[in-house]
Amino acid sequence: MKNRARIMNLFYVPALTLFAVFVIYPFGKGIMLSFTNWNGYSQNYKMVGLSNYTRMLTDPNVHRALINTIIYGAGSTLIQNILGVALALLLNQKFHGRAAIRTLVYLPVMIAPLIMGYVMYFFFTFNHGAVNDILALFGKEAVDWLADGNRGTAILTIVNSLQFVGVSMVIYLAGLQSIPDMYYEAASIDGVQPGQSFLYITLPLLMPAISSSVTINLIGGLKLFDIISALTGGGPGYDTNSLSTLVHRTFFASENAGYASAIGLVSFALIMILSNIVVKCLEKKEVELE
Repeated sequence: MKNRARIMNLFYVPALTLFAVFVIYPFGKGIMLSFTNWNGYSQNYKMVGLSNYTRMLTDPNVHRALINTIIYGAGSTLIQNILGVALALLLNQKFHGRAAIRTLVYLPVMIAPLIMGYVMYFFFTFNHGAVNDILALFGKEAVDWLADGNRGTAILTIVNSLQFVGVSMVIYLAGLQSIPDMYYEAASIDGVQPGQSFLYITLPLLMPAISSSVTINLIGGLKLFDIISALTGGGPGYDTNSLSTLVHRTFFASENAGYASAIGLVSFALIMILSNIVVKCLEKKEVELE
C-alpha cells in the first residue's frame, strides 16, 4: 500500500512543477524586483531598499488608483448582487421565454472583457458615440463622457457590473432552486406576506450563494484591468486607473519595473486582505443563521 501511495503521489509532480515555475517563481521574483530600480529591459539594476514602497505613500497616482480600485470592487459587488438577486427572483418564476432571457443576461459573460471595453467605447465616445447620438435625437448637446475621471470611473463600474451580472444571477438561481417549497407553503398557510417571506426565508437560505457571489464579484472588481485598458486607457491622465492598470502603465510606459512590482504586490495584498475579511464576515453570518 505504501508503494502504491508513493506512486500515486508522483502524479502530483507535473502540476506542482508547473505551479512552481509559473506562480511561485514569478511571485518571488516580483518581490525581489520591488526592492530594485530595474527599468524592465536593462540587464543592470541595483537594490534601492524600501524606496519604492515609501514613494507610494506620497504618489498621487497611486492614491487615486487605490481609491478607484476600491470603488470598482465595492461598486461592482453591490450592483451585481442587487441585480443578480432581482433577476434570479424574476427568472426563477415559470413563464414563456424564461430560458431566452436567462441566455441574454448571461451572454455578455461569454465576451472577453477587452472586447466589451472596445464595444462600450463606441457607446460613450464623444464623436458619433451611440449615447450622444441618442441625446442628439432629443436636441441635447453631446457630452464627453470619458473626459472626466469621476464620470469615467462610474461608467467603468457600471459596464463591468452589467457584463458580469449573469454570473451572480446563475449563482442565485442555483441557491433559489435549492430552497424546499415546503417553507413557502408553510409561510403561505400562516399568512406571511411576500416581502416577509423574502426577508425571513429566502434571504437567510441564500447566504451560501451570497457568500460565493460577493467573493467572486469583489475579487473581480478589485483586479479590474481589461475594460479600463480598452475603454479609457486609465485616462484622462491617471484618473480612471486601477492598481492593475497602473502597474501596466508604470512598467511599460514609464519603464519603471521595480516600482511597478511594488505596486503590484500592494494590489495583491489589498485583494487578499479585503477578500479574506469579507469571506470571514459572511461565514460568520452563515453560522449565525444556522
